Amino acid sequence: MRITRTGGGRGRRAAIVATTALTASALLLTGCSGEESEPGDAEAGGNITLTVADYGQFGYKEANLFAKYHELHPNITVKEETTANEQDYYPKLLQQLNTGSGLADVVGIEVARIKEVVDTQADKFTDLSKTINVGDWVSWKAKQATAKDGTVIGAGTDIGPMSLCYRKDLFEKAGLPTEREAVAKAVAGGWEDYLKLGEQYQKKAPSGTYFMDSASAMYNAVVSSSSQQYYNAEGEAVYKDSPSVKQGWNLAAQAAEKKLTQGLPQFTDAWTAALRKGSVATVACPAWMAAQISTNSGDAYKGKWDISRAPGSTAANWGGSFLTVPKSGKHVKEAQELVKWLTAPEQQAAVFKAAGIFPSNQKAYDLPDVKNGKLPYFSDAPIGQIFAEEAKSIPEAVLGPKDGVIKDTISNQINNMEKRGTDPDDAWEAATETLDKALG
Repeated sequence: MRITRTGGGRGRRAAIVATTALTASALLLTGCSGEESEPGDAEAGGNITLTVADYGQFGYKEANLFAKYHELHPNITVKEETTANEQDYYPKLLQQLNTGSGLADVVGIEVARIKEVVDTQADKFTDLSKTINVGDWVSWKAKQATAKDGTVIGAGTDIGPMSLCYRKDLFEKAGLPTEREAVAKAVAGGWEDYLKLGEQYQKKAPSGTYFMDSASAMYNAVVSSSSQQYYNAEGEAVYKDSPSVKQGWNLAAQAAEKKLTQGLPQFTDAWTAALRKGSVATVACPAWMAAQISTNSGDAYKGKWDISRAPGSTAANWGGSFLTVPKSGKHVKEAQELVKWLTAPEQQAAVFKAAGIFPSNQKAYDLPDVKNGKLPYFSDAPIGQIFAEEAKSIPEAVLGPKDGVIKDTISNQINNMEKRGTDPDDAWEAATETLDKALG
């Protein structure tokens, strides 16, 4: 799941990925080769506008993709309608689906919502299985958007392979290792080792700093590394007994008790202010998080951040989205062709280069803009290599229709443990009571 764009999503300004090979424009032109559509309205010489509804940051503006698409298809203009907060976006989307009006030609859907949409609204979306090359995506990504009858309602945009973002300068002052390989070794045993590293940090922590931004962020990282999270394979909500939920909750309670966390829910004003002030030493860091950190930390901390592999040996995915085509659109065929083009390897590589948003299309991983990708802001961390390695071993997670609701409810109670000192047992009881009512 992704605090991803849910709860604020990705940064509004892009992280710049340094590469050493083909330009984005060259890749874009290559990606279009042999993919000319036969637009319906254009056959009569007409111009059309395709609307794309999304949220947070998909990277298309930063990569200049819509302008490039217009160059390749002069009769088609693409208009992006972006909602800053996914939590505001999704209820509106459900209302549009239920009323059958107001839908864009292309609609973005966040991974924490895709199961609910697949189970309850799949008949309102075009089957993309004949349009996109489903086998190009990491296998678990394609399955997330596949209905029981085999129809594929969404083309994967990005995924969120997990890493650990950390401040080298603060680590050095606290007497901790600073090289990314040494940091990875220090937390190789898992998130328990991460907390131990936090206790070491606390002993010599620079005044006014905290080891992590929030325990709820760590909790989500722990849960995201497991194949069983909030639901089982039979579709039953099992969060009360889920081993990953229990582990994440217990670790979050320990972090709060030991005051290793600043207790700042991610993407709030207080969280962005903390990054700007430089008071946070580590952030659980899915691929898209780098843009958030660089944007909010600013130039003063460029080169002081670095990126290491995430704690433990089990890869985790936190986040990701899909592009869908509602059947009710006026230009369904053209919309499908646009989705195919936007999610092709070359365009996903261009988005990664421009905004640091990691591709779900496996064929992008060997393209120079991904393979050689580094983040200058994060001490030239080789993120293309780091995230590609993580992506190959991420377990296939069981998704449920209310994953987002469960995650947010539990996270809110973790925040109460951090900021209000709520007893863990009382916080858990409050979370489960709320969820019992919400899930029926």
